Amino acid sequence: MKLIYDIKDRPKFGQLLVFAVQQLLAIMAATLVVPVIVGNGMSPAAALFGAGAGTLIYVLFTKASSPVFLGSSFAFLGSMAAAFAGGVSMQLGYVGLIMGAIFAGLVYVVIALIVKFAGVGWINKLMPAVVIGPTVAIIGLSLAGNAVGDLTKGSVVVEEVAVASPLIAVLCGLITLGVTMLCATFGKKFSRLIPFIIGIIAGYAAALIFTIIGNTAGVDALKVLNTAPLAALAENGVTLKTFFSVPDFTFLTAAKGLKEINPSYVISILVAYMPVAFVVFAEHIADHKNISTIIERDLLKEPGLHRTLLGDGVGSMVGAIFGGCPNTTYGESIGCVAITRNASVATIITAAVGAILISFINPFVAFVNSIPSCVMGGVCMALYGFIAVSGLKMVQKVDLEQNNNLFVVSVILIAGIGGLTLTFGKVTITSIACALILGILTNVMLSGKKTEKVEKTEE
Repeated sequence: MKLIYDIKDRPKFGQLLVFAVQQLLAIMAATLVVPVIVGNGMSPAAALFGAGAGTLIYVLFTKASSPVFLGSSFAFLGSMAAAFAGGVSMQLGYVGLIMGAIFAGLVYVVIALIVKFAGVGWINKLMPAVVIGPTVAIIGLSLAGNAVGDLTKGSVVVEEVAVASPLIAVLCGLITLGVTMLCATFGKKFSRLIPFIIGIIAGYAAALIFTIIGNTAGVDALKVLNTAPLAALAENGVTLKTFFSVPDFTFLTAAKGLKEINPSYVISILVAYMPVAFVVFAEHIADHKNISTIIERDLLKEPGLHRTLLGDGVGSMVGAIFGGCPNTTYGESIGCVAITRNASVATIITAAVGAILISFINPFVAFVNSIPSCVMGGVCMALYGFIAVSGLKMVQKVDLEQNNNLFVVSVILIAGIGGLTLTFGKVTITSIACALILGILTNVMLSGKKTEKVEKTEE
C-alpha cells in the first residue's frame, strides 16, 4: 500500500492535531464503553487516560516504529468482572483490577524474553500467511454484528430501548458511511486523510436535525441524538469544574483496599487473568501481522516481536493502574491507518497525549458520549471491513488449489464466523482465539503434504 505519511514522517502541526483527533474518534467509543460495561464506579475518563499513557509506553518500547493505538481490551471483561465477584468491596475490587493487569502483563514479558532468545522463526512456522490471513479477516468479520447492530440504533433510550426508528438510525449511519467513503476516495489530499472526522460530523448533523424535528413535533421515532451528556454539563452552570475535572484514577481507590488482600483472592485473580493473556497474545500476533502488511514492514523483525509484546504488556499494566482496564492493540486504529494511509507514529503519539489531556476535559468526553450509536456504526462498517479485507489480501498469496491450505482457511473461517468459543471455569477462549488455534493445529497436521503440480491434459 502506498502511504501518504510513512512511519517517521511528521505532518505539519495543525494537520497533526486533526489526524490525532481522528485516531481518537476511531478508538474512543470502544475505550470508554469497557468501564461502563464493568460498572462498579469505574471511570471512562480514567480509562481514556490509561489508554493514552499505555500507548506512550508502547511507542517507547517499539522505538516509535509501530503506528498502533492501545485501548481498553474487551477480552478481559470477564476477568474484570471476576475482580468484584464474591461480594468484595469496591476498594479490593480495584486492587484486583491492577493485580490482574500485572499478572497478564507478566505473561507478555515472559513470552517476550522467550522470543528475544529464540527468535520469531517458530512464530512464522506456526502462523504463516495461510493461518494469519483468515484470522485477521475473522477479527474484522467478528465485529460485523456490532457495527450493524449499532447502525440500527439511536442513542435516546427509554426503559433500555432505543426510541428512534431503525430506518432513521440507518439513514444517519449511511450518511456517515457515504460521506466517509466519498472523502476517502474522491477528496483532496487533506480530506482523504480525515474522512472519519468529516463523516462523523455529517452523521452527527443529520442526527441533530432529526432530533430537533422530533422534539419539536413530539415524535419519538425521530429522536436519534441523546443530548443528556451535554445537558448535564449545562445544568451545573459555567464553572471551572464544568470544563475540567480530575478522573477517578483506579490506584487512588485501590490504595484503600490493600489491607483487604488475602491469598485466596490473589489466586482467583491470577486464574481469571493469566489464561486470557495467552488468548490476547494470539490476537497481538494477528494485529501486528496485519499492520505489517499495511506499512510493508515486518514489525515482528523490526523493532521485533519482543519489543511489541513488552510495549503491549507494560502498556496494559500502566493502563490498568490509572483506568482499571488492561489495554490491547486496537483494530480500529489499524483500520484508520489503512484507510487514510497515514502511518505516522507522530500522529499516534499526539493522539495518546490528546487522550491524556482530554480525559480532564468534561465537554469533549460528553460530546463523544453523545455521538449516536448509528453514526459510529456507519464509521465502523468501514473500519471493520478494512480489517477483514487486509486479512483476505494476505490469503491472496496462498495457493488455495492445494487441499492442505484450503482446509486451514476453511476451518478458521467457519470457526470464527460461526462464533466457536470454549469456556473453562472463569476463562473463555474467544472465537478468534479458537479459530486461530484450530488453524494452527490443522496447518501442523497437514504441513507434511508436498505441493502437487497439476498437469493439464488435452482431450
